[in-house]
Amino acid sequence: MILGILAACVIGSVGFTARSVPEGRRPGVRRRHLAWGLVLSVIGFLVMALTAWSTHEDQHYDDFGSAMTALAAMMGGALFLLGLGPVVSWLLGMLGRLTVRLPPPIRLAARDVAGDRARTAPAVAATMAATALAITIMIIVFAVTAQNRAGYHPQARPGTLLVHGLSPDEAPVVHAAVQRELPGVPIVQSDRQRNGHLSLEVENADLPDLENVSPAGLIGDRALLCYLTGDPSTPYAENTVVVVTAQDVDIDTVTVIYDSESSPKGGSLLEKSVPATVAKPADPDVEGVFIPAKVVRDLGLDLEPEQLIIDPSLHRTSAIEQARLDRRLGDTATTYVERGFQASTGWRMFVVAAVVVAFGCAFAGTGRAGGSRSRRVLLRVGGSTAIQRLFAACRVGLGAACGAVMGAAVGCTIGLLLAWPMTTSVDWDPMPRVGFDTPWLLIAALVIGLPVLAAALAGLLPVRTARVAPSESGGKG
Repeated sequence: MILGILAACVIGSVGFTARSVPEGRRPGVRRRHLAWGLVLSVIGFLVMALTAWSTHEDQHYDDFGSAMTALAAMMGGALFLLGLGPVVSWLLGMLGRLTVRLPPPIRLAARDVAGDRARTAPAVAATMAATALAITIMIIVFAVTAQNRAGYHPQARPGTLLVHGLSPDEAPVVHAAVQRELPGVPIVQSDRQRNGHLSLEVENADLPDLENVSPAGLIGDRALLCYLTGDPSTPYAENTVVVVTAQDVDIDTVTVIYDSESSPKGGSLLEKSVPATVAKPADPDVEGVFIPAKVVRDLGLDLEPEQLIIDPSLHRTSAIEQARLDRRLGDTATTYVERGFQASTGWRMFVVAAVVVAFGCAFAGTGRAGGSRSRRVLLRVGGSTAIQRLFAACRVGLGAACGAVMGAAVGCTIGLLLAWPMTTSVDWDPMPRVGFDTPWLLIAALVIGLPVLAAALAGLLPVRTARVAPSESGGKG
């Protein structure tokens, strides 16, 4: 749906621009089309502004409502861009008047671009639309990435290999496969209760994230505790729970709330106080409550393997090793290596595609296909090959610059407004929005680089020869 909106946006803007082009060499744009274009742009801007205002609060947003709001914002951006089509033709008409005092090659190039708007205006509109889409995508991606990075919570210590999603019956097979792929590397196992209910209550006001742990924390043996703390000398007792936290707190007991098959049917959950102690984690972002396996079994609960862990302090799993392990495990289990927050890069191909479209439209619409009248003027005044190359470069560069500058203004407007609905949270406890760095350098590089590259390519191409009719040999420049 999004790709369809983007494609319709570009095609509609180009078509609307072509309809608004004045007939012949009339300077004015058809007022009816210009008026309708401005109305559409105003409506689109108001829709984007309304959606940005309605989603500016850091609160829970419904899944469906958030999606519909984002879709409405994108539709508003499409209307905003569509309505600017006739404005492109109007601005090109002013280009010839604004360049009357510039050197002849530039002045003639500007007059040629403005005088043949039936060919140049749609191309400049396509350049504007493609540039605006590229910049909009960049701004939205930077905003979403900053929000996701701030809300990212690692699943394990950096460099840890986790093998999860294994069933109890296939756990020995998975364990053997990991051992064969990583020979000699110790494997730590984390368990979960197979039956009944198990949760914890840590009565300490300084630990809001660990006060109520359900399902219960990490269940295992001494190896699992050593992995959490990163210290093999951490005290371990089979009947003592360890609260692994970076905060300076004092905890003596933990309440275990449970229900097993041996509990009275229809009764309330049982509670049991278990001795507890505190230990520092190996990584401050990975906190939790460690429960010795014996404590859970003494409650009448059975255990089964939950995941296998490769301690990064003993072995750091490479991407090649992970790929080999994935092939060996197949569908029996899933591997994950904690490498921190990984920003998405798939958006780059869409930006590159939009830039290529912008470059191609600018070059095709204002390139070698036109300019015959202005070239004849240059030939009559004795324009050399270098002057003609400069003329071709100026013509293409001006067309690309018009589209790139307008596209940058439109893209920044749409992107900054759409950043609000695109960063809404569907969590019941939403994280406040964080600031993001608008990619001004990338935007400036695109706006400057696109016309420069297009002009350079036009100037390097061979110059076509043009005949000057005898009747024109004495014409005025």
